[in-house]
Amino acid sequence: MHPILNYLAWPVVLGLLVATLTFNFFPEWLDSRFYAPQITSNEKKDEKVTKPFSYSLAVKKASPSVVNIYTQKKLPSGNRLYSDPLFKKFYSQKNSSRQARMKSSLGSGVVMTANGYILTNHHVVDGADAIVLQLKDGREAAAKVIGTDPEIDLAVLKINLENLVPIELANQKASVGDVVLAIGNPFGVGQSVSQGIISATQRKGLGLNTFENFIQTDAAINPGNSGGPLVDSTGHLVGINSAILDRTSYAMGISFAIPSKTALKVLTDIITHGRAIRGWLGVEASQLKPFAAKKLGLNPTLGLVITNIYPGSPAYSSGLLPGDVIFKINNNGIVDNDKAMNVIASLSPGDSIKLYVLRNGDEKVIDAVAGTRPKLN
Repeated sequence: MHPILNYLAWPVVLGLLVATLTFNFFPEWLDSRFYAPQITSNEKKDEKVTKPFSYSLAVKKASPSVVNIYTQKKLPSGNRLYSDPLFKKFYSQKNSSRQARMKSSLGSGVVMTANGYILTNHHVVDGADAIVLQLKDGREAAAKVIGTDPEIDLAVLKINLENLVPIELANQKASVGDVVLAIGNPFGVGQSVSQGIISATQRKGLGLNTFENFIQTDAAINPGNSGGPLVDSTGHLVGINSAILDRTSYAMGISFAIPSKTALKVLTDIITHGRAIRGWLGVEASQLKPFAAKKLGLNPTLGLVITNIYPGSPAYSSGLLPGDVIFKINNNGIVDNDKAMNVIASLSPGDSIKLYVLRNGDEKVIDAVAGTRPKLN
């Protein structure tokens, strides 16, 4: 080696040795501008972390199963609407066919089976003389009402078209905080999507339907969305969009959907029996008042007082009496009429019922058999 190189090599080697020792044993001596601490991660190096930034795949999956629903109702002859200038302006003869259909653009629906069964809301088709459905691909078909369930606001329609795409049901139970998408035909403008989260589940006591177990969401649901699907972030059905809190109030972001599990049972019942089948006990009851509960030694929020029993009903046959206080049905503590109705309605006719009651201060267990809830006239 050349003497000059030999002279320079030792400082270089010594410098590298000092730098190595400093990096390994005294990192705090280094300027933070040139040294960044290592961040450990539990993720595997070869594991890809994907974060959803778009729900386009969910919409693409679900939208072919969504239909626009148009209805027509016969108006009595001589109806004053025909002479109203505003009515005549929007429904003139030159646009009669298109305008007649658009004026009755009332809602949306969901393809549930490949052979043409459609779910929508009862109020969407109630009283309609003619119903036309339009699919995402532009095809149209007349629809027949197979049956309706006014007590929960659902209806089943049937169309005869091929190559229908039934929606897929969500496998998991809806949870508060889940991202959801509402798909429908708001105000008749065409298929649209709004996004939000599930704000609450098991909402009841709203006075919207006889039986309530709503999913609450802040996804925008407008007139025309009714009967359309509420889907999760993967495009699977979570519920059937049904109502908003109040169109005339300042409340925003408070909309309600019927859970898909409930809707599927109604669909199956209507296809099989022509109507929804629910359990029935045959009583009228009122909430136990706090002062009466205290006198009876019950929790003030627990219990229903029987006020009337229908002759020939399961309750009548079981030996229940007016004045009995029901505080538990099977394994369900009863706190109000809504819960009691939902518990009984969820049973099938013929199912056994254990009623835990308080009569004259004594607890009793009364056995009953669920009947079939009479059809709503």
